[in-house]
Amino acid sequence: MTPPKVKFAHRAEAAVVWLLIQLLRPLSPVTASRIGSAVAGAIGPLIPTSKIADKNLCLAMPELNAAQRRQITKDCWKNLGATAAELVRIGEITEIPLGAPGPGFTIIGWDEHAAPALANAAEKGGPTLFFTSHIGNWEILPAGAHAHGINLAFMYRAASNPLVDAMLMQLRESNFKREITMFAKGAAGGRAAYAHLLKGGNLGLLTDQKLDTGLSTPFFNHDAMTMDALATFALRFQCPVIPTYVTRIAPARFLITCEAPLTLPATNDKEADKQTLTTTMNQTLERWIRAKPGAWLWLHRRWPKPLYRQG
Repeated sequence: MTPPKVKFAHRAEAAVVWLLIQLLRPLSPVTASRIGSAVAGAIGPLIPTSKIADKNLCLAMPELNAAQRRQITKDCWKNLGATAAELVRIGEITEIPLGAPGPGFTIIGWDEHAAPALANAAEKGGPTLFFTSHIGNWEILPAGAHAHGINLAFMYRAASNPLVDAMLMQLRESNFKREITMFAKGAAGGRAAYAHLLKGGNLGLLTDQKLDTGLSTPFFNHDAMTMDALATFALRFQCPVIPTYVTRIAPARFLITCEAPLTLPATNDKEADKQTLTTTMNQTLERWIRAKPGAWLWLHRRWPKPLYRQG
């Protein structure tokens, strides 16, 4: 089968990304983070995509005024810029004690919540699910799990540019010096993730992006199509679902929080149980986002199109 031709625009974009990576490589993770944050914070609010963020904030938190929305949008861009820049040197961001200066990450809730759930699942020969969001630097989560002896695979949305997607995967693996198991969202990726779980693997899912399929579930008081893979997997395998999120403390310095596993609904109605678990998931995400709204990725249309035409 002949591979699809790569568009010139993809090659041009990949060349820009390659150049940025080369410029960031000589820098420390902290310096790269600061530069990425400053550049994105200055340029991002001027890009038309910021209008989507503003509308999202109007829909999600109508109590905010225009100045507050602008600040959150700027903080969102700064976090995104820092996250992208940190990926270049992410292998040097390792686990350090709470209160120590960066670069590094500290995990809380692992011994209390994650470790017992993982041990229980392993004893039964089953998998464990981690669900998270585009908050803080989500790229650090596999490193956090690996620091505690866990190989955490991930489902992810592949970049629309296949050259950039391959470049980012190579960057992750060269930093961590090991193969990173990732499944692109879609039918093939879903089947591969299911096979991974059948073998007792551990899987992380970023569950906060807009989908055209899934379950319509309340999110910030508006129904939104939400990934149902997590609920489907959890109920099929009856496995632990550990809510986990990342808080940015400083440039290249993070706190990873593992919360208590979600309670799985257990009625005789499979579809109702999926809806209940997905709703609980969205409520958890909303709580995290409200605590630090500038840390979430507000830049994509999360709700149905008609809502964006109102007002």
